[in-house]
Amino acid sequence: MPQPIKVHSQHPPGGRCTLYALYAEELSSSLGLARRVVHTDCRDAHGEGSPALLVKGVALQPSDGVILSPEDICAGLADAGLDWSAASNLTSRLDAIQDRFLEEFA
Repeated sequence: MPQPIKVHSQHPPGGRCTLYALYAEELSSSLGLARRVVHTDCRDAHGEGSPALLVKGVALQPSDGVILSPEDICAGLADAGLDWSAASNLTSRLDAIQDRFLEEFA
């Protein structure tokens, strides 16, 4: 069975790789899911290389075609059959991660 939450990241991580690792940390903590960060030289955004955030082996796709949003992640969790309703305010916590990231890297 694939790791529930996996990040494909370059090493050292760049912008989206860092953001996706932060998202994965929050998902792991909030939902009690195992997570793994895989370092790769393969560049394949939202696919088999970096940067990518995978849920149950499926790379999540950003609705804007560039960067995953909290809404994209929550939709991906639902599509994967993961119940995240018990994790109160998950979307707002992911929003806060994205806001801090955008302030820091803007």
